[in-house]
Amino acid sequence: MPLLISPFAQLDLIRQPEQQDEPLQAFDAADEYLLNYVAEQGLSLQSKVLVLNDSFGALAASLMPHANVVSSSDSFLAVQALEKNLARNGMAYDAVPVIPASEPLTGPFDWVLIRIPKTLALLEEQLIRLQGQLAPGAKVIAAAMVKHLPRSAGELLEEYVGPVQASLAVKKARLLFAEPQAAEILSSPYPTRYKLDEPAIELVNHANVFCREGLDIGTRAFLPYLPKDLGTARVADLGCGNGVLAIASALDNPDAQYTLVDESFMAVQSARENWQATLGEREVTIRAADGLEGQPTDSLDVVLCNPPFHQQQVVGDFIAWRMFLQARAALVTGGSLYIVGNRHLGYHAKLARLFRGVELVAATPKFVILKARK
Repeated sequence: MPLLISPFAQLDLIRQPEQQDEPLQAFDAADEYLLNYVAEQGLSLQSKVLVLNDSFGALAASLMPHANVVSSSDSFLAVQALEKNLARNGMAYDAVPVIPASEPLTGPFDWVLIRIPKTLALLEEQLIRLQGQLAPGAKVIAAAMVKHLPRSAGELLEEYVGPVQASLAVKKARLLFAEPQAAEILSSPYPTRYKLDEPAIELVNHANVFCREGLDIGTRAFLPYLPKDLGTARVADLGCGNGVLAIASALDNPDAQYTLVDESFMAVQSARENWQATLGEREVTIRAADGLEGQPTDSLDVVLCNPPFHQQQVVGDFIAWRMFLQARAALVTGGSLYIVGNRHLGYHAKLARLFRGVELVAATPKFVILKARK
């Protein structure tokens, strides 16, 4: 893999989660463009720099020896990547403080360097939280590859920060410069809420939660077929989002024990609030994690999963396949993984390579619900 070479450092970076013969590098031309611009402007050791949405730590690890850097992201995997890449390049793994996107920012910041996230609601929430956190004369710069830069990203910067100017494109990357202006503090439209009829619950969704305006159609197809009569089974909701699968299952299985995991801090925050609102003080484990990585082997009886088929802008089944492997490792012999997936993704054949038996629980014109037994 090529090194990230900038005026600040030469870094050997890896992506998370790691995969053999990784086809993609852990930085892109937008990272390089942003670092070169900051170097031209000059940075002092006293400068307080906030880095937002640094997918694998390329920006924070480059700048850490040259300024007072803080990183904030909604991704557990991004935090893990930053720690691993700092250590990989001879720095302390915890040299850069990390603020999960679910927690408030504490400025004032002299520089704010933003990688435009795929979910613009996350960008909006981050910019809202930035209000009142900028030092006088602060520089706010967003970066993206041109193909991933919607016009509305610039409009959000203009609304919450100030007038925006776009750079020329370099290697298909572009920078947006927002000039901070004093304005009234605007309140956040997040979290959103919506109600379900069956089960009759209301769900809170923080800004970066998938389908935060309403239940996604895959989950809607899955809900009627969640397993019943689980007794005291140990159940995990893998990639839990707002927690709806686990909550619906828990309502039907009062003695089962639940673990909810997601790599999004805002998803975990939403799931925790929804569990408490629906199930009160019923015992549960809810955590941000790299799926079931670290879950003891043979510690679960049932795994529920609506797997994603992308990581940021990269589409593929790598994440889903990894979730299936994690579920198999964590399940007891005889335990079951229940999933919903688009018909065209061919999950039945993939699961058959890992599990003893795969059965079709139900099908709609678009989705299949499958049960795979270890």
